Amino acid sequence: MVVTTPLSHADLELFCSLQEGSELNPGIVTRHAPDALLTVLRDGQAQARGSLWWQAVPDHPGERLGFIGHYAARDARSAAEILSAACLALAAQGCTLAVGPIDGSTWRRYRLITERGREPPFFLEPDNPDEWPGHFEAAGFEACARYYSSLNEDNARSRNRSDREKQIARDGYTVRTLAVHDIEPELDRLWRLSSETFRGNLFYTPIARGEFHAIYAPLLNSIKPELVLIMERGDAQVAFCLAIPDLLQAARGQPIDTVILKSIAVEESHRGKGLASVLLSRLSRTARSLGMHRTIHALMHEDNPSRWLSHGLMRDFRSYTLYSKRLSGQP
Repeated sequence: MVVTTPLSHADLELFCSLQEGSELNPGIVTRHAPDALLTVLRDGQAQARGSLWWQAVPDHPGERLGFIGHYAARDARSAAEILSAACLALAAQGCTLAVGPIDGSTWRRYRLITERGREPPFFLEPDNPDEWPGHFEAAGFEACARYYSSLNEDNARSRNRSDREKQIARDGYTVRTLAVHDIEPELDRLWRLSSETFRGNLFYTPIARGEFHAIYAPLLNSIKPELVLIMERGDAQVAFCLAIPDLLQAARGQPIDTVILKSIAVEESHRGKGLASVLLSRLSRTARSLGMHRTIHALMHEDNPSRWLSHGLMRDFRSYTLYSKRLSGQP
């Protein structure tokens, strides 16, 4: 049975009781503000779940989007029920394209691992049961975007950008590290720069300042300030890269020899000058000085220009897929 639940506390507790694949709680669900929740119940127990968004979704050429997120399913039968109900509900709202899994925004959890490879999980990498991509494919969903994590196994092989660094310095650009002593204003600056530089990404929606802080503030104890580089010209922040050590290596009893590049971005009016390549070169040098000789470029879209900054130095080791399905609604 599929039940559409209101956002009462009891319903949220039941919805969140199915924990495969992610840790979800009523506070997170409420903060993400879905337009509807769906739960497959058997004998009073949750077997599958999904949240729907159709109001606060991005524009998409020729389509009216609906998002399916907070996804989890115990078995193929329950998966078929929840995805069928989700598509029917979105079509009833006039949506023409269902996209998932995506928790209402690309700032949150989205996509599924579809080729796991041999590398172990890395710090903050989202995971999912291997059966879940098959759930979406069996329900008629097809890949609409692919993403990759890539590995440079020797940071000493990173390209020398000293000439480019000298040129951008002459052009008035400077690079500094994260100001941890002034972290609230620093996060505000990163929020504004991220909002500007990521707005062209597929299925992008803006994020509120408060949620941005809620995402990144818990990471501060894991961040080494030297690995967060901010490029400025005058008083304006124009580019940044954010990297963190792979703390899961320590959890496995290994030395931390890997840095994870989570984000790199350049403000649109400053692109084409090699700023990103300079940031990557400096990140590689800094990582080596901290004893980290490997770099993971994490979760990058297949068409992301950043994938080509280290072309020939990286190998893809994990792939992820975001799915979509044509609905019967009208835009």
